[in-house]
Amino acid sequence: MAIISKLPNVGTTIFTTMSALATEHQAVNLGQGFPDFPMPEALRDGVSKAMRDGFNQYAPMPGYGPLREKLAEKAHTLYGAAVDPNTEITITPGGTYAIYTALTTLVHPGDEVIVFEPAYDSYIPNIELNGGVAVTIPLTYPEYRIDWEEVKRRITAKTKAIVLNSPHNPTGTVLTDLDIVALRGIVASNPELYIVSDEVYEHLIFDGLPHLSMLRYPELRARSFVCFSFGKVYHCTGWKLGYCIAPPDLMKEFRKVHQFNVFTCFAPAQVALADYLDNKEGYLLLGSFLQKKRDLFLSLMQGSRFEFLPSHGSYFVCAKYGKISDQSDSEFAIRLIKKAGVATIPVSAFYRNGDDHKVVRFCFAKKEETLRAAAQRLVEKIGVKG
Repeated sequence: MAIISKLPNVGTTIFTTMSALATEHQAVNLGQGFPDFPMPEALRDGVSKAMRDGFNQYAPMPGYGPLREKLAEKAHTLYGAAVDPNTEITITPGGTYAIYTALTTLVHPGDEVIVFEPAYDSYIPNIELNGGVAVTIPLTYPEYRIDWEEVKRRITAKTKAIVLNSPHNPTGTVLTDLDIVALRGIVASNPELYIVSDEVYEHLIFDGLPHLSMLRYPELRARSFVCFSFGKVYHCTGWKLGYCIAPPDLMKEFRKVHQFNVFTCFAPAQVALADYLDNKEGYLLLGSFLQKKRDLFLSLMQGSRFEFLPSHGSYFVCAKYGKISDQSDSEFAIRLIKKAGVATIPVSAFYRNGDDHKVVRFCFAKKEETLRAAAQRLVEKIGVKG
């Protein structure tokens, strides 16, 4: 006897497929979004010290108190937000978990949630697991901007929330002041509308642009679950630690879901992070660090036939390949692994219906030697302009 699947349309993800192919063909993996350079040594040592100091039992359900206090200070310093660490911050096992818990808190059967595509692959399954309906709106191509007039048209009496992601995965776009003006107007006109803001790449922002967090704007913050990731900031994605900031009334409901799921997170890492957050350069200089990697990769690929799209944040840059091949992006990505020995991710994987603009995503959060090896293979095996 088989159970009835809650996610009948979900199979093996493209990330699993591409990583398996990369391993099989010994390809340089610029597909999945994780660094291949080490995390800060002081933070690693801090975890060992915390374990030696006896922080090996359950942390409080909302998270280690001193860590929440440091995060509240950080939110105030960066975004001018007066956040109560006791009632408005919860430490979570990763940013993806925070997003899932926020959506589980909000969504009841039949509720609609607006999702902009291409979208991080967890959003739609999270909505559907809770009986909600994902209302997808494509970002304008190739700029990958939000069409706010279309958003207004798609909002109904059933619309519960909008999911935002800036800096954006997979495209590397970021919200602008004009986006915030439009969002403010929509929120003001829809008093029952909430925001789930995926800001896991908050410090991975380039070209002198500011991160326009929902925490900056009181009327938006009052309706928002804002989700963050320590793994993205400190190159320790395997730790699966993040946090959510929300107003007390929203966080009260968030914690009801959280306490009956994981209840609490790995205590020694929370203790270490509380100490390491005193090192503000650890996150303030992250943007320039990753921007150098983006710029290096683009310079190495300058002679190729790929057409790179602007990336102002995240680990990623997207490229059109229409001058190279008329294959689908999935076929082309497989070709890159087999012929060039470089793994990418086809951007159609970030659309529910597989929209294919012949674009692939590269992850540049890698060592310099990794980026040089990948670029050399791509230029030599796929060809140059001419």
